[in-house]
Order: sequence, then structure tokens, then C-alpha cells
Amino acid sequence: MGARSKLIDLRQLLAERFPQLVPPAAQCLATGIPALDDRIGGGLPKNAITELIAPNPSAGSALLIHALLHTAHRNGFFLALVDGRDSFDPNTSSSLVLPNLLWVRCQKAAEAVQAADFLLRDGNFPLVLLDLVLNAAEELRKIPQTHWYRLQRLVEAAPTAFLVLTRRSMISSARLKISLDNAWQLNDLEQEDLVRRLQVAVNRVQGAREILARAG
Repeated sequence: MGARSKLIDLRQLLAERFPQLVPPAAQCLATGIPALDDRIGGGLPKNAITELIAPNPSAGSALLIHALLHTAHRNGFFLALVDGRDSFDPNTSSSLVLPNLLWVRCQKAAEAVQAADFLLRDGNFPLVLLDLVLNAAEELRKIPQTHWYRLQRLVEAAPTAFLVLTRRSMISSARLKISLDNAWQLNDLEQEDLVRRLQVAVNRVQGAREILARAG
């Protein structure tokens, strides 16, 4: 009974802290990143899992997270980031955009998946990110595929785009699989407008023939 009461209190706290306007009737959520939106039909699909694979340490996944946070601020919605290895650095984002962020800090992949489960059940966020890029491969292999199917069922009932960032393809139930093909060096990070230079490949759209496209 005590745990149930705490869960209800947490739901109320989320609703008060992150009030949502009625979302527009749309099938996707625009990311504001041209290299991505142009390749996936205008934005991340709602009611579905999108797996974004960042195979290289310098592929640009952190840059993408910050870009999505700026989009959330610009478009007036809230973004939930479940940080699988507590690696997000809020100091690298403008203080103006941080009020649009709910940051859930985890140390293990299993904890992060449980947190994502709760947020999808809550249904309060148009965009939920689950960042598992820095979690060890052994951890990720222990996550049963049944967990991902359960998360897929949850997001199907929510007006939410669910983006999971991984180092390698691992979610068979993902409707859309995309990858970041950047391999930046330190001197690249000094250049302006890196977001527009993100190289995105669309690897699979579930329910359709495989699409191999590249932007850069």
C-alpha cells in the first residue's frame, strides 16, 4: 500500500511539474534536425519505438540529445531523458532549455528500462529518450526481448515518440531503425552548426521494404 501511494504521489508530481497541452493530431514528432526529419517522413513516429544506433564513440548521439532538447524548448513541450549511465552533461546546454527536461539518472541498463516503462505508462511526455549508448554490452544482452515488446505495447497507447539510443542494433520490435554515421575528430567539434552535418542512415522501417538512405 505504501509503494502504491508513493507511485500515485509521483504521478501527481509529474503532472504538476510537466503540464501538457493537448497534443496535435499528428503521426510523428518533428525533431527539428533536417538530416533526420527529411529521411524519416517528417519526424519520429508516435506510438512506436525508434532505435537510433550510434556505433562510433564520436557518432554524435550527445549532440543529437542536446538538439532535441532545444527543439522541445522551441516548440513548447517537455522531454524525458532516461540516462542509462548518468552521462548527460547539463552544463553543455543553455540554461534556457533545461526547464523543458526531466532527467532520470541511472547507472544500470535494467534501471533505465524500468524508468522508461514508468514514463511510458504515465503518458505525460511527447518525447521519451532512453540513452543506453554507454552501457556495457553484457548489461544490454541481459535485457529480454519481451521487455521491449512490453514497452512497445505501452507506447502504442500513448501520444509519445519513444527513441532508444544504443551502440548496436538490439530491439527487434522497433518500428524504425536509424543510425548515426559520423566519426568526428576533436577539430570537428570546433566547427559551427554540427547538427546540420549529422549523417543519418535509415536502416529499416517495420512493415515496409528495407530502406537504405543516407544524408550528409
